[in-house]
Amino acid sequence: MIREIKESELDDLLDLYKDLHDSDDPQPNEKRIKEVWAQICGDERIKYFVKEKNKKLVSCCHLVIVPNLTRGNRPYGIIENVVTKSELQNQGLGKEILKYALDHAWSEGCYKVMLLTGRKDEKVYRFYESVGFDRHAKQAFIIKNSNKACEGISRSSASRNPST
Repeated sequence: MIREIKESELDDLLDLYKDLHDSDDPQPNEKRIKEVWAQICGDERIKYFVKEKNKKLVSCCHLVIVPNLTRGNRPYGIIENVVTKSELQNQGLGKEILKYALDHAWSEGCYKVMLLTGRKDEKVYRFYESVGFDRHAKQAFIIKNSNKACEGISRSSASRNPST
């Protein structure tokens, strides 16, 4: 069954994310993680869809609906953090979760949905194309914040406390 994640499933989600990257930045302290999770859960534009098997989260993706002043004021969607437990990959679970997220985006009136992947693997590209994504439709450019001092500081907390 595919559904929206429950607020109480943060630990299960973090466990599933261990299959997302070979290596990742270290997690901040538990208090900060819970603050970010509360922000996410409180924003109706952010959806985490999960697939459950034997009462365990086995696949997930994250969809953000972005309001827009172009394209007839129709929003667009961004999908990130698509992950399936490594031992359950190649069984169609990722495809199911993406189709569910796309159906939700279309029901919200999105005119397009974008997805980025950091993987440099032709197999991954073909997987996303099998769901309907077109790797040649647009060109993406990414820039990452190289200022380590800003890591873990949200824009809103920085504006409240200008001394940081």
